[in-house]
Amino acid sequence: MNRRTKIILTLLLVAQMIGLRVLSYFPEFVEKYYSLGIFPVLSRISRYLFGWIPFSVGDLFYSALVILALRWLYFNIKRITKKPVGFFLDITATLSIAYFVFNVMWGFNYYRVPLHQTLKVDREYTTEELVSFTEQLILKASELHNSLAENDSVKVQIPYTHSEIFNISTNGYETLSKRFPSFSYHPISIKASTWSLGLTYMGYSGYYNPFTAEAQVNDMILGHRFAVVTCHEKAHQLGYAAENEANFLAYLSATHNKDTYFEYTGTIFALRYCVNELARRDMKLYEEIIETVPFGILESYREVREFWNSYSGPTEWVSKVFFDTFLKANNQEKGLKSYSYMVALLVNYHKKNAL
Repeated sequence: MNRRTKIILTLLLVAQMIGLRVLSYFPEFVEKYYSLGIFPVLSRISRYLFGWIPFSVGDLFYSALVILALRWLYFNIKRITKKPVGFFLDITATLSIAYFVFNVMWGFNYYRVPLHQTLKVDREYTTEELVSFTEQLILKASELHNSLAENDSVKVQIPYTHSEIFNISTNGYETLSKRFPSFSYHPISIKASTWSLGLTYMGYSGYYNPFTAEAQVNDMILGHRFAVVTCHEKAHQLGYAAENEANFLAYLSATHNKDTYFEYTGTIFALRYCVNELARRDMKLYEEIIETVPFGILESYREVREFWNSYSGPTEWVSKVFFDTFLKANNQEKGLKSYSYMVALLVNYHKKNAL
């Protein structure tokens, strides 16, 4: 690649950033022509190509990229002082190509119509509405818990292997697609990540690879979380890039699953978000309502919390800072804090749809 080409590609990187900022003002255009037009075709083609392979092609892809990047840096590090312009042009030109492919394959979904508009629900809600919905969730979670466990003081154990969870999880999206055709999921392409230990130290339960359209799930996470994360990553495969929206679809698909264990995992997943939001808004109300949650459910939350605490450290902090920056750069203005939008979707969706 000659110098002139590198300069052009670098300028195109800047042009892409400006273009995406302009695109953010036209979500209906993105929704119609990309998210519901081009993207489903690209995603299905990639899933047909890589979904049948038993291991994660995406993991190998990223591993190869890291190795190649380190190799290039090793042989070119001296150019920082000798030929700094050429050194940085190599990097920006490569980033320009990667950024273009990323956006074409998936990234434009960050600029689609927000899910609350698609579902025709409000974005705002009151604390009183949150309390009312949380109480409904507790009743439902308690009923499901008692149907699956010996009593309300013991944890529910998910009796499925990871492969079985992958297969069962599709059922919920099939049910949803009868009402929302865009939630139709096929073909399947979801795998346990070979990077699971690294993902755990970074604080991630899974990830979506936009270059292969594979969904990767951390196979070290606990059973009841594994089911919901599987549904979450499938939501990314359907083009819902925002983490809060993928969380909501994970809840919807899990609770619409014919399997009671899935319905339970989706319900306690939503309940955790609601009680956490209540604690942020009114600690006194939180302390009152948490007393009504069955001990077995609280034990499941504690188990998950202790699992992540045992792997927390500087690696997690760095990765979360990076991901927060990534979200803000891709039309998620509040970064990781935008996850609370999940509660708004929960509360307002169920104003029109009973639990």
